[in-house]
Amino acid sequence: MNKRIAVIRGDGIGPEIVEQAIAVLDAVARRFGHQFTYAEAPMGGCAIDGWGVPLPEESLQTCLSSDSVLLGAVGGPKWDAQPPHNRPERGLLQLRSAMGLFSNIRPARIFPQLSAACPLRQDIAERGIDFVVVRELIGGVYFGRHSTETVEGEAKATDIMSYTESEIRRVAHVAFQTAQKRRHHVTSIDKANVLDTSRLWRRVVSEVAEEYPDVTLRHMYVDNAAMQLVRDPSQFDVIVTENLFGDILSDEASQITGSIGMIPSSSLGEGTRGLYEPIHGSAPDIAGQDKANPIGTILAAAMMLRYSFSMSAEADAVEQAVSAALKDGLRCGDIMAPGCTLVGCREMGQEICRRI
Repeated sequence: MNKRIAVIRGDGIGPEIVEQAIAVLDAVARRFGHQFTYAEAPMGGCAIDGWGVPLPEESLQTCLSSDSVLLGAVGGPKWDAQPPHNRPERGLLQLRSAMGLFSNIRPARIFPQLSAACPLRQDIAERGIDFVVVRELIGGVYFGRHSTETVEGEAKATDIMSYTESEIRRVAHVAFQTAQKRRHHVTSIDKANVLDTSRLWRRVVSEVAEEYPDVTLRHMYVDNAAMQLVRDPSQFDVIVTENLFGDILSDEASQITGSIGMIPSSSLGEGTRGLYEPIHGSAPDIAGQDKANPIGTILAAAMMLRYSFSMSAEADAVEQAVSAALKDGLRCGDIMAPGCTLVGCREMGQEICRRI
């Protein structure tokens, strides 16, 4: 198979971790007889520095004409003074919208080798952490109207949260179809006791559930969900929720697995082309020091193989190589433990490649 991958190296540690993910993809190509070609697509702070905007038109067209997109991380304090419409993160929102990526899938699974890194009590961690957060990605308050005005002598800021039935329905289908491949349970998160958008969300998700009689649905308020994720994460299989709630809860979910550096994500729309990235930020404080953990990005590349390229065996090979490296005691700084071997970003990538 020949596949063209748009590469957004981004800012901070982005170039370092993306380089290791590309090395892993090349190792997969050699073992399985594929050919991957890479097209650079600058985005984020580096694009502001070079082109004046976070997402140059040429980069957008590169992404739209590729089979999928691999992203490192964007942003950093260097660009905090940019106006809101020109911040590095705005490029990511523009890209998601242009690609029609309405669902974000983030697995939250703890590797047995990292169980000691879980911040929860041991008895809670031992029940198991293995669930998926399906987050609606291009609706809600992030894409609503934003304004700041002066009213009676003081500043007033307004952010509009809105959803349509169709926006809710399509991401609900993703959640139920994901659950059918797992343990057949969906938890829908909302704030229906307060928000009109949540009441619509609950109604539409309930309607979609009728099309999946083999999947159990329950509804949960977002504040309770935040508590339940740390009280007993083993109760969850697939979580589906709107954009803002999903942003917050998926980061909470990542932390209870031991390290945010271990978690990948995929953003998908109607077709097979997706955007794949780790969920952490650009970590400018350790950029260029070979300290970053590339595993989240490497596992994001595995998700690309599985979801966009239908290469399940290849994705399994990457995930097994990661597990083998951890089993052999290799650790980056964020997951270091007594008795293990501390390695840098580059060496971790090389060791994972060697095990594919």
